[in-house]
Amino acid sequence: MTHAAQFYIDGQWVDPVTPSWFELIDPSTERGFARLAMGDAADVDRAVAAARRALPAFSATTSAERLALLQRIVEIYQRRYEEFAETMRLEMGSPITFSRQGQASRGPAHLNALIEVLKTFEFEHQQGTTRLRLEPVGVCGLITPWNWPVNQIVVKIAPALAAGCTMVLKPSEYSPLTALLFTEVLEEAGVPPGVFNLVNGDGPRVGAAIAAHPDIDMVSFTGSTRAGIEVAKTAAETVKRVAQELGGKSANILLDDVNLQDAVTRAVAACFTNSGQSCSIPTRLLVPRPLLQDAAEIARKAALTYRLGPTEDANTQLGPLVNRNQFARVQKLIQQGIDEGAELVVGGVGLPDGFSQGYYVKPTVFSAVTPEMTIAQEEIFGPVLSIMPYDTEEQAIAIANGTDYGLAAYVQSASQERARSVARQLRAGNVHLNYPPADFQAPFGGYKRSGNGREWGEAGLREYLEIKSMVGFGLSDD
Repeated sequence: MTHAAQFYIDGQWVDPVTPSWFELIDPSTERGFARLAMGDAADVDRAVAAARRALPAFSATTSAERLALLQRIVEIYQRRYEEFAETMRLEMGSPITFSRQGQASRGPAHLNALIEVLKTFEFEHQQGTTRLRLEPVGVCGLITPWNWPVNQIVVKIAPALAAGCTMVLKPSEYSPLTALLFTEVLEEAGVPPGVFNLVNGDGPRVGAAIAAHPDIDMVSFTGSTRAGIEVAKTAAETVKRVAQELGGKSANILLDDVNLQDAVTRAVAACFTNSGQSCSIPTRLLVPRPLLQDAAEIARKAALTYRLGPTEDANTQLGPLVNRNQFARVQKLIQQGIDEGAELVVGGVGLPDGFSQGYYVKPTVFSAVTPEMTIAQEEIFGPVLSIMPYDTEEQAIAIANGTDYGLAAYVQSASQERARSVARQLRAGNVHLNYPPADFQAPFGGYKRSGNGREWGEAGLREYLEIKSMVGFGLSDD
């Protein structure tokens, strides 16, 4: 937290032009623990100017040089691994065990996946008489959310570096310390001055200034669909590239041949990942109507096993939500589910028993949820599962596709071929069959209002590259 009062611009820790201050709150105790300096458009101007100056030299580096840089970053990250876990525990309320195993682990996972891509990636190749050359898009503005702090900055910073781009990062003001810590890693790894710059602040002042800046060539944004729309509108004035990973309302279809006990228990675990604060988790559980009551009972028992408690306790499984506003929003949506007639199986409004402080939410399961209900359509971002009955496979697919979102979907079946058949019909960027392990090379992104563009692996790298066609390159002088 030594740099919470500063930004990182042109290889130096610098004071804001005109600082304002934001109190950082531990969401498990509701007590402040640090003050964060917040910037404005003047700070963005300084950072963009530094990135623009650094672009010619960095874009001319070889892929081997950039590969060595990424490898140094991984080595330093691993040495400071526990600091990352502790920082995310403190600033966004991630229980320490999940912070170690789920949050902090994403940094090296994505870096190592990209390193493998970069080892064999061709930035130039011949196509007939035309030479295709992939070049860095330029100066990139990176705007990241609070819910997966290191994951989201790494899947933007790492491919931008690998491509030869320079950048300005604005992390969420609710999880800035992870970004400051990663900045220290980049500095130690020898990222050249001006290649990476960081300005803390909020969306209306710093985020909007990045999106509008005429010297920024691309904006990569992760956050809510509402905010993504504003970023895209603002960026349109300067015709810059915009990549967005936005909201989700992912369906998890259980076909009638599943092991119900296993499938539902794992569905609850997936929905409660990161205390439900994940855009791609399966929050709608679709089950055959004859299995609805059994599924609800299995989900109820599973939800009751989750331990809520202090985030420093290694046995805590569910931590608080990130802030008071998010807590209030989730409480409102739970109450709407009750008011609109969904069957409350377990959980509900109010703090969990035994809690008088912290933004903790009761692990909540609804059953008999219908597609038109608010909790079936809106992203809740809390530990809230909606169980929905269906009568035919075709109806299940229609329900799954029947929201504005299309980030992820899940299919469970005893037959892999049945699962594949359903997966092909789902309008989602990522479809997970039978609870597979994570694939950090798989393109990540969504259909519809879940955004555009892809992150992770080779697809993420390509987002930061322009294609140059050198026509006639292969013709001889004769």
